[in-house]
Amino acid sequence: MMKTTNKYLLLILTLGLIMSCADDNERNYQYFPDMYQSQAYEAYAESELFPNQTTALKPAEGSVKRGWMPFEYADNEEGYQRAKKELENPVPYTEENLLKGEELYGYYCAICHGDKGNGKGWLVQQEKVLGVPSYDDVGRAITSGSTYYVIYHGRNLMGSYASQMNRKEMWQVTQYVMKLKRELEDKDELPFDKDTIKNKQLFSTSDKLELTN
Repeated sequence: MMKTTNKYLLLILTLGLIMSCADDNERNYQYFPDMYQSQAYEAYAESELFPNQTTALKPAEGSVKRGWMPFEYADNEEGYQRAKKELENPVPYTEENLLKGEELYGYYCAICHGDKGNGKGWLVQQEKVLGVPSYDDVGRAITSGSTYYVIYHGRNLMGSYASQMNRKEMWQVTQYVMKLKRELEDKDELPFDKDTIKNKQLFSTSDKLELTN
């Protein structure tokens, strides 16, 4: 019993001596140094392995990130007019896509454009934002192409939503916007598409597309 007690006392004294050597102002023993000292290159560190001796390099010219597809309509008036005339919605017009578009519209658009697309959203009613047009505005005569373009690039006071939604989601919102436009113009609703696989190749896997019902 006495021997066991002496062993415990010796262990406690040893641990006390080790802890007494600790310096609160400096790092002590590193049991896993890789977690403290990164083996990777720091973004702005000098390195002889890279041009100009810096690790912060621009992407190679012409390269794109995985899963991203370039948008061929430039952010200018010419690009807007081209998109308005040429660009068509590749997402099948189905009940599922329309309901998703309505959901996303409620998140991002209704607060300014209104639930009915008449430009009478809550922020407009509170006079926080002014000059929001109705979707049936004859002067603008919006199309699917111009609607998607504005969601992607933004226009006038409206900013881009390309960072909040992927391409499929922006097209789903576009579908719902055009539905609201038809309702404001007292036009008949369109029938849903039967061919739900159309133009599936236009989308990348990063958009997580499921174009079938």
